[in-house]
Amino acid sequence: MKIEIEPFGDRALRAMLPDPVNAAALLGALRSHPHVVDAVVTERHALVVFDSTEPPDGLHEVFARVLNTSTVAQPGREHTIAVRYDGEDLSDVARQIGASQEDVISLHTAAEYVVAMVGFLPGFAYLRGLDLRLVVPRRPTPRPRVSARSVAIGGPYTGVYPHASPGGWHVIGTAPDFISFDVRRGASLAVGDRVRFTPVAH
Repeated sequence: MKIEIEPFGDRALRAMLPDPVNAAALLGALRSHPHVVDAVVTERHALVVFDSTEPPDGLHEVFARVLNTSTVAQPGREHTIAVRYDGEDLSDVARQIGASQEDVISLHTAAEYVVAMVGFLPGFAYLRGLDLRLVVPRRPTPRPRVSARSVAIGGPYTGVYPHASPGGWHVIGTAPDFISFDVRRGASLAVGDRVRFTPVAH
């Protein structure tokens, strides 16, 4: 399988990934390779940062080995996140899909999600598995500030904002006790982890 790899600045490479890819296996292989400082794997690209101006020897072979091997992704850790469905966009999402707010909550809590990638903010996990009936376009105008621990949906993803930040997703709830990023321990959710949401009283 031919992989398109291109320079990304003077100490990084970016690779275009085929579909599907065992993201967890690729991320682990890249991060453990000598002279690699860090790597990020998304659903379409992988970015590798190294410690010199020349790519480490054998990096292309790492991509080829993982992507050409028929490996079964190991199941990630399981997480249950308690959510108060009190988000300011809950009623608007219900209106967009022609359903009640209770229907939106039921659809969101019925699914099992998988962490497809982590990015945008430290600890922000893009969760795949959203019911197709909940797939709505991002907000036409992003908010300048979305509160930390806001639970939101955008396109085919759902996620929990780890910090207060700008954001263009639809906020449907709050995860009051969930800490998605800790400075000492890093991100709580990793690529391949499985997530379920459970409703709690306001």
